[in-house]
Amino acid sequence: MKGLMVRGGTVVTACDQRIADIYCEGGVIRALGEKLDAPAGAEVIDAHGKYVFPGGVDAHTHMELPFMGDVSADDFYTGTAAALAGGTTTIIDFVIPGRGTSLLEARQAWAEKAKKRAATMPSTWP
Repeated sequence: MKGLMVRGGTVVTACDQRIADIYCEGGVIRALGEKLDAPAGAEVIDAHGKYVFPGGVDAHTHMELPFMGDVSADDFYTGTAAALAGGTTTIIDFVIPGRGTSLLEARQAWAEKAKKRAATMPSTWP
């Protein structure tokens, strides 16, 4: 599988930010450091002067949300596929329990819908 080297960007993590190279292969970050050697055949992207994030978080989404007799336009598949295309790798969906349903029951039902229908990054993505 062809790898991907992202060179010289400002890498932002949960702990810090620094200028570094990132090597990814098989959808996994394999190396992070300065002046890494790119394996033969790896695609190389110059990220100098740019920020490199591990993925965005959208903390307020409405997937398959029933509201006033209708349902939001995005289901878990279309909403998460659009999010992935834009670099968002995590969503926190808004859960509304139905009448007589506890918040925990509603959260479990939402999790089951998401598990069956949410888009995931293909294994061929770097």
